Amino acid sequence: MTGSHAGFCPACWREVRFIERPYCEVLGLPFSYDPGRGMLSAEAIADPPVFDRLRAAAIYEDSARNLVHSLKYRDRTDLAAMMAGWMLRASEGHVEACDAILPVPLHRRRFLSRKFNQSAELARHLARQAEKPFFPATLVRVKNTRRQVGLTARARAENVRAAFSIAPGHEADVFGKRIVLVDDVFTTGATVSAATRALRKAGAADVTVLTFAMAVSTPI
Repeated sequence: MTGSHAGFCPACWREVRFIERPYCEVLGLPFSYDPGRGMLSAEAIADPPVFDRLRAAAIYEDSARNLVHSLKYRDRTDLAAMMAGWMLRASEGHVEACDAILPVPLHRRRFLSRKFNQSAELARHLARQAEKPFFPATLVRVKNTRRQVGLTARARAENVRAAFSIAPGHEADVFGKRIVLVDDVFTTGATVSAATRALRKAGAADVTVLTFAMAVSTPI
């Protein structure tokens, strides 16, 4: 993963499938054909999310997956600025319209073990590039959950139930505000949904979930 594009080689660059329109206005899921602007996916209609919308920069596969793993597990925090730039583009103006950017937090025990929060690294660079307030300490993880990898969708939801809260004294960061909630990958949505519930409870007016990558189960 060397060369141009801030350390991203041309061959790897060609493997990244960026998510472009047409896609579901709510879940950001790419359509294989263009049903017309404003259309919703079957998933969004059958099970509306607690957040207002989701946007992601790329499909979670090949080089995009390698980027996420390099940031998360190989301490490649130098990749976060480039990834945040793609996320800013993918947000379609929702970052520019927001009042604050918050990362999905790690529990303090996991943070001490990993030494950094990959979502906070992405959010920090995103806020810097968009010149928006960055509140890394507003949303906290109060439950030391198991890793989500390998769990079923139901188990993921149960694992993160009531896992998040607003830090005491930070209620004004959220109340009545348009929030962009940042995570590295969207899979089943259990984590960002649990985090959004905490934001809604604190009075957030609007929540956009923004991730670098999105897992897509059906071929595009």
